[in-house]
Amino acid sequence: METPNLMVVPPTPLDAKPAPSPSSSVSTAPSTPGLTQSSECTQRGSSETTMEIYSMYGDDDHSSWPNDGRLQDMSRATESPYRNAGRASHESSTYYSATAKSQRSSYTGAAPRTSAISTTSGSSSADTSSPYMGIEEDISSDFHSILPPPLPPKPPQKYSRSGSSHPNPDGAFEPASQTRYLSPSPPRSRPSSARSNTSSGLNGHTTSIPRSSHGPPSDHASLTSPSSRLISRPASQTTGTSTSPRLLTRKRSDLSITPSAGEDPDSFHVRSTYAQLDVFGVKGDGIDEGVERTRARVGGSRESELQAMNAIGDEDEKRRDLSPQEVQMLASLDRYGFFALPSHDRFVLLPTASLLKPLSHISRAVTSASPNVTILPALPQPRPPIREAERMEKWGRMLQPRSRDAGGNVQTWRINPEKEHKLARRAFKGIPDRWRGAAWLALIGRFAHVDKEQLVALSIEYREALEKHSQYDIQIDLDVPRTINGHILFRTRYGLGQRSLFHVLHSFSLHCGQCGYCQGMGPVAAMLLCYFAPERAYASLVHLHDAYHMHDIFSPGFPGLLESIYVQERITEELMPEVYASFKKHIVSTTSYATKWYITLFANSIPFQTHLRLWDVFLLEGPDLFVIVAVSIIWVHRDRITAETANFETVLSLLSSFFVPEDENVFLNWIAKVAENKKMRSKMESWRVEWKGLVASGRDGDALL
Repeated sequence: METPNLMVVPPTPLDAKPAPSPSSSVSTAPSTPGLTQSSECTQRGSSETTMEIYSMYGDDDHSSWPNDGRLQDMSRATESPYRNAGRASHESSTYYSATAKSQRSSYTGAAPRTSAISTTSGSSSADTSSPYMGIEEDISSDFHSILPPPLPPKPPQKYSRSGSSHPNPDGAFEPASQTRYLSPSPPRSRPSSARSNTSSGLNGHTTSIPRSSHGPPSDHASLTSPSSRLISRPASQTTGTSTSPRLLTRKRSDLSITPSAGEDPDSFHVRSTYAQLDVFGVKGDGIDEGVERTRARVGGSRESELQAMNAIGDEDEKRRDLSPQEVQMLASLDRYGFFALPSHDRFVLLPTASLLKPLSHISRAVTSASPNVTILPALPQPRPPIREAERMEKWGRMLQPRSRDAGGNVQTWRINPEKEHKLARRAFKGIPDRWRGAAWLALIGRFAHVDKEQLVALSIEYREALEKHSQYDIQIDLDVPRTINGHILFRTRYGLGQRSLFHVLHSFSLHCGQCGYCQGMGPVAAMLLCYFAPERAYASLVHLHDAYHMHDIFSPGFPGLLESIYVQERITEELMPEVYASFKKHIVSTTSYATKWYITLFANSIPFQTHLRLWDVFLLEGPDLFVIVAVSIIWVHRDRITAETANFETVLSLLSSFFVPEDENVFLNWIAKVAENKKMRSKMESWRVEWKGLVASGRDGDALL
């Protein structure tokens, strides 16, 4: 066997004394027993530093560990229910390990990571009932294992406390006196996306996080390792010469990282990664691309490990000034937060001229038109809304607070009864973006008859679901980074937007056992997260599922999708018979092009600002709205579909395009006229009933093109 590679941690100061002989100062052991100066170190001179060299291989047994009190202390601190959970799946990840490190050397063939400097000393008083049990020691040691080379240490100082270990007001035990600590210091970097420091538990009460003792803060506490950020210490208990030491507070997450019974190890790795990053946050949220940790595991090289460590959020993230590069990027965003417009190989115009004629029966089709369309070179920038300031004032009078919380903040909104008769007209003209979130809440509440108690119950359901595993977690994780990835909220891997999207989809996949999860849910949830907090986005998704019949769209076999397609075909057959005949002639099935329309509610087929306006009226009108949108596209391009030179390829390619209305107001006005046609709406309802009868009798197989 080749000689093992060795790593020295930390580097020896230039003025340090010669290292002791190998027999006394060098030991070989599995990773992360920790380098913490014990009480006997206090007898050394102030310029001395103890150095230990650890093997980077896992072929050493417990007999090679240093024979002092640190091993026992660490073993007690790392007792957790994760000891045997998913080792094989997570061992290669430098971010998380479900098994306490003090147990790992018993695994045959294990490959422990490089050693680390531990900031833990003394015993821990962590509450064993906490869902965070094991985070302080196990996770922090994982972070330490990928620390960059530390800065040259300052001459160490002694910290003394009177008496023995005792609990502080946070519930953590202070270490015994006469102990010195070595703490590596990663460099400062970009803002963190971690959550706020406190959060309510599932029962509505604020819960505290158990903290373990990691020693007193040092002079240079402003440069801290991720593990030291798990500590919160009152100002009255800080010591040292620093005039204004920064207090480090462990950020709180509502998420447990306890594996569920029977949970797949890879699925648990995904769920726990999102949970832990919800505590720490990530650097460069919205600016940087981020580091992949679940679709591809971290590890394999020191460089990748350092990159993963440096992507973890730090305490100074939101306190520094923006860099010129960040200012330039933020200035390039459009009004909706997109730094990159959607890319597509076919941007097709929906010309205004075709929409000036309302939907009606056409007996003779034009066959001389060219089947080809003009392809736009790029997606145009969104135009500013017309009379936006005036409409903001009108919607300010249109909406009224319906309920408030204990602090007087509005929880739910309603439509002013005196303005009810103007609601439809103003919704089709477009809701001002400033009022869109409140208006959507009011429209959903109006359509689904939502009350305050339901919102509270769904909020609890959302948070409880985060503690459970879902069989769809791996697939959700694969889809999250490719959902609206041109938007600044969802740009950074594991940033706030992506974490919120994962949590909403995870919880929603557990809401309905029949629907589970499908890819179409991602764009819908992302749209809601642009205006709502995760809990409210989840509640809105549930209302869409229950009241707006999205259950039928998402259920296996997509029965609601087929129903909408059946209604679309009946409208086409009745009002555009030549177009319907052309579909049959060229064997173009509606499912071949319209499936993505209905499954994502047109999210990937029209510009974002147009999609927002369609949602304004969808939440008002219900599922019929998107059938009308589908008919409008066919109506605009009817002459190309019926052209003599048209064929299967030209028709399918045309209807698979990304459609850009030449004038949004004309486009929405055409849709409004169809939606206001009571006769047409009655027929649409009768066709839905007819489809259900065909399904019940087993005759639905031949009912569609």
